[in-house]
Amino acid sequence: MKVLLVEDDPELAEGVTRFLRGQGDELVQIADGMQADQLLQSERFDFALVDVGLPGLGGYEIVRRIRNRGQTLPVIIITARDALDDRIYGLDVGADDYLAKPFQLAELTARMRAVLRRGGRSEPRSVLSFGPLTLDQEGRLASLNRQPMALTAREWDLLAALVSADGKTVPKERLQADATGNAVEVYVSRLRPRLEPAGLQIRTVRGFGYRLESNVSDDGNAT
Repeated sequence: MKVLLVEDDPELAEGVTRFLRGQGDELVQIADGMQADQLLQSERFDFALVDVGLPGLGGYEIVRRIRNRGQTLPVIIITARDALDDRIYGLDVGADDYLAKPFQLAELTARMRAVLRRGGRSEPRSVLSFGPLTLDQEGRLASLNRQPMALTAREWDLLAALVSADGKTVPKERLQADATGNAVEVYVSRLRPRLEPAGLQIRTVRGFGYRLESNVSDDGNAT
């Protein structure tokens, strides 16, 4: 499992990294919150452990941005702030669990397992979401800002592939699985003007494919 540890306490970061690597996990450790947020937009992780008090960008804001982008990454907040209001706020912004320092490493891994057993966010879901866009996989229904979207079968499949990628680039060849020629470009051109007013953009990555991006600001408005 590839884990991102966002922690600026060198001693704690070293201990967690050594322990999880000893269990066979791949660890990436970042001490700066802004750098961590940028990394989360460019690399795929299976789990994130996020401290609250960080330079650059606070842990609560990192988690909030993860959820605002529609990413379904399982997240545990680890922090010395153990007041009830802090724990409630951490869960409300989108964390899956909250662990107060100091803690035993065995408890940390037990909580990680518990998050994944609960159906952690990394497992397949019947409902996909990316910001204001929601896709119901069972009914093959779509809504944007809670308003139904009328989509053709191929438009729905294309959006589902982009949303499932959690902001990562999807190769054009994968999107062409059920299409031929320039059909993908046609569907993208149809979808763009419908998504952009809601702050979503299908970005072309030349020579590779497409990715879905959110331009929704922290107050929920499109920028």
